Amino acid sequence: MKAAVIESVGRAVVTEVPDPTPGPREVVVEVAACGLCGTDLHILQGEFAPKLPIVPGHEFAGEVVGVGDRVTEVSVGDRVAVDPSLYCYECRYCRTGHNNLCERWAAIGVTTAGGAAKYAVAPVANCVKLPEHVRTQDAALIEPLSCAVRGYDVLRSRLGSHVLIYGSGTMGLMMLELAKRTGAASVDMVDLNPARLETARGLGVSASAATPDELDRPQGWDLVIDATGNAAAIQDGLDRVAKAGTFLQFGVADYATRVQIDPYRIYNQEITITGSMAVLHSYERAAELFANGVLDPDVFISDRIPLDRYPEALEQFAAGVGRKIVVVP
Repeated sequence: MKAAVIESVGRAVVTEVPDPTPGPREVVVEVAACGLCGTDLHILQGEFAPKLPIVPGHEFAGEVVGVGDRVTEVSVGDRVAVDPSLYCYECRYCRTGHNNLCERWAAIGVTTAGGAAKYAVAPVANCVKLPEHVRTQDAALIEPLSCAVRGYDVLRSRLGSHVLIYGSGTMGLMMLELAKRTGAASVDMVDLNPARLETARGLGVSASAATPDELDRPQGWDLVIDATGNAAAIQDGLDRVAKAGTFLQFGVADYATRVQIDPYRIYNQEITITGSMAVLHSYERAAELFANGVLDPDVFISDRIPLDRYPEALEQFAAGVGRKIVVVP
């Protein structure tokens, strides 16, 4: 079958690889669409994936075309979205409910072959059936949405909060949509990309600008979310948190990123700094939210690019052009 392969640091190709076969409790999914994510860029840069080469792609959905001999939950022909998370269920973190921090953490498309291919294998337990009205090619959005849902689980945000989001890419826009639905009094957004800010305005952001200095909230924001992973944005955001407020590190920074904190201010103003890592007990809820229309796929997906052009799609994504880019086998 045809698949995208990150062969080595900085090199991605499209080539032929063997067709997958399912284990007893696995299914084979014919991929309808696979989203690109910042994690894919980290893998290309030599981070995250424990070894290369790897077939990337952890945001995907498709049709079941093969099942293992112990699979009863789904059948050939069912359309499913796939949670890529693979946990050991044995380590201390799994046993205390923090599976996303598993000591043996693994994921489809990161540690095992993923969905940037014609076919992909997944445990049946990771498959969520799609309702009739959900288009399979749109359902690749469920995985990033489940990360955003996890972010809001961490926040336990109060009604009436004033929210500032750094970055109006896919994840920032998803956090915007969830903020609107969790009772935020206002949601402001900053980004250096005017086209992306225009999308945010179309989705009903309260105010938008290239920098918070252009926004009218001198006392700061109750909740500041970084969805960029950019050191300058993170550093600026830490200074924008209001007294008793919270800063959420949601964007994925590279390993070398460093910022400074002000310990006295954190103490004196009771500021909380927290993080959100991937998916945790949130995939099924994200699938239900998606089916209920929390996101408009035609707004969020800007490009549907053939799998043959996967390296080109990665380059476009790295350049920050468009919103969610999906590849279509």
